[in-house]
Amino acid sequence: MKISKQERQIVFEKYNGKCAYCGCELKKGWHVDHIEPVVRDLKIVNGKVTSLPTCEKPQNHTLGNFNPSCASCNILKSSESIEQLRRKIAQFVNSLNQYSTQYKFAKKYGLINETEIEVKFYFETL
Repeated sequence: MKISKQERQIVFEKYNGKCAYCGCELKKGWHVDHIEPVVRDLKIVNGKVTSLPTCEKPQNHTLGNFNPSCASCNILKSSESIEQLRRKIAQFVNSLNQYSTQYKFAKKYGLINETEIEVKFYFETL
């Protein structure tokens, strides 16, 4: 789903050129995220996934529902809501403790200090 250059510039300026989620400076290749997801219809051909021009919630494709996002935050968010993304990120430390030997060793030697802080997105701090 395309947006105009003018709309893209408006989205970029929404948080002064920063990702709405992590707050990093947006670089070339930044994404326009749908706050309330637009779930794209996908097709698999020869093992390759491609987006179709259709989606489940086209009514969510509006300027007011766009957030500027770095590529990594938008890819992580995928078609999830803000609250689903928040819960996903909150579980990262548990996952690292379960599955990452390097993380466990770094923690064991005092290189990591875990906290119980709530996941807050950049746009929520403004």
